[in-house]
Amino acid sequence: MRILVLNAGSSSLKYQVIQVLPGREKMLLKGSVERIGAPGSTVQDHTAAVEQALAAAGEVDGVGHRVVHGGEQFRESALIDLHVERAIADCCPLAPLHNPHNLACYRAAHALLPGVAHAAVFDTAFFHTLPHRAFLYALPLEYYERDHIRRYGFHGTSHRYVSARAAEELAIDPGQARLIICHLGNGCSVCAVEGGRAVDVSLGFTPLEGLVMGTRSGDIDPGVVFHLVRAKGMSLEQVEDLLNKRSGLLGLSGRSNDMRDLCQAAEAGDVRAELAIDVFCYRIVKYIGAFWAVLGGADAVVFTGGIGENQPEIRDRILRGVAGLGGFQPLVIPTNEELLIARDTARLLSGKAAASKPPSE
Repeated sequence: MRILVLNAGSSSLKYQVIQVLPGREKMLLKGSVERIGAPGSTVQDHTAAVEQALAAAGEVDGVGHRVVHGGEQFRESALIDLHVERAIADCCPLAPLHNPHNLACYRAAHALLPGVAHAAVFDTAFFHTLPHRAFLYALPLEYYERDHIRRYGFHGTSHRYVSARAAEELAIDPGQARLIICHLGNGCSVCAVEGGRAVDVSLGFTPLEGLVMGTRSGDIDPGVVFHLVRAKGMSLEQVEDLLNKRSGLLGLSGRSNDMRDLCQAAEAGDVRAELAIDVFCYRIVKYIGAFWAVLGGADAVVFTGGIGENQPEIRDRILRGVAGLGGFQPLVIPTNEELLIARDTARLLSGKAAASKPPSE
């Protein structure tokens, strides 16, 4: 099968065409459309971006879409029909920076390829194995039961792929593996995986909780929000913008949200760049220690994502911070969300094809 994978961001669309055959896969095409909707850009919306991707992709057997939020409804990937489309739309308030773009790309691709099946692969699905003690917030319980306020977790497609690869590299039964996966990029998360199942994760109700990220604050006392509104006269929209777009590495350093820039600046003596790196690494060390306790030890601490894969100086700082834990193997495993999306899409399409066949005599 030739599977087109679409991974939509707010201003970009990454795409790949992957041939999925029994027991093996091959990437046939990889590309991206950048600066969607930016002033002066020739690509004004996600529909135009999808048109460009489809023109490059040629004929395909199915389309797999990364969808950030599936709420509590989707515990695994699903072929998209009207019901699934509506459910993705219902989750837009939970992921306003992501789901609307995921949905726009699906609708555009569906209109252009009406006879081709489309699958949604949800970032949140991997975390439906979290126990109540891990995903519940200490709010009155009706806020979970009625309003579904809970820790959902994100980067699940990456964590699922990397945890399976880690077990392979360690040559241990995935059902026995205890892993701490650090997905470090502009968005960051740590996940505790036991027996191939997520048991805790740093990201929460939104992708704002947890680690220090490129522009997101990560963990913060909710009282800070009240203070900024009451004492500083900020609106909720201004506070949301502050915590999501002007905090994290960018806010601490006053320079950049790109860790490569900050490492160069710190090497040249920039004190604020060094401070941002120190806070970033310290927060990761804290989460690794916490998840080490949750798992009762770990076989490996695994690094993935742009920072995790490509910046050994950051990995070294973090590993020095958890050196006292001992007994684990550090691993670097490049994530491949697109490959996992292609596999899930091909599996769902194969199931659909099998279901459509008449029973044998």
